[in-house]
Amino acid sequence: MIFEVIQIITEQVNNYLEEIGLEKSIVAENIAFLESQNDTVSGNLDDKVALTLINLDEETTLKNFPNHVIEKDKTIYKNNVINLNLYLLFSANRNAYINSLNDISKIIAFFQSKKLFTQANTIYNRNNVAMANIDNFRFSVELYTPTFEELNYIWGTLGGKQLPSALYKVSMIQIERNIAQGEGQLISTYKGLTKKRE
Repeated sequence: MIFEVIQIITEQVNNYLEEIGLEKSIVAENIAFLESQNDTVSGNLDDKVALTLINLDEETTLKNFPNHVIEKDKTIYKNNVINLNLYLLFSANRNAYINSLNDISKIIAFFQSKKLFTQANTIYNRNNVAMANIDNFRFSVELYTPTFEELNYIWGTLGGKQLPSALYKVSMIQIERNIAQGEGQLISTYKGLTKKRE
């Protein structure tokens, strides 16, 4: 679901930029490759805004919820769903500095107007094979402001060349494999007695 979320956000922001008369400049790419010797990768970042996953963490507050479903007369037990927070960095590598600032400004404006993404309120390319298995999704996006020390560390890790950028936290990405860990009979109470259903 990580790839799918990044793909949806890329498409949504590009569509917004096109609607307001700007070019589609967002590409899902690792900004650390900007100074790469690989011309193909670094060429993808020329005059573009890179969307890079720089970190993820588990939402521990939802870790201990039981995960089971009832099907017919059985209870199916599964491992707990993993709820992730993604940290996405928009880095503007436009040819003109003023264009970089303008793109970052427009990206911030887009997320100010749309913070919650669901299957119902989001248009994305459903014909893309990689996106075909998405049934339902729900995630929120909020601006994350690192300290100067954290920002220095982020850009030091990414290669040292700081660009106009905005960092966002994407919350509640759920990841679950549909594998049962066990199953059991339902238990019911009948006339004060507890017995297994037949």
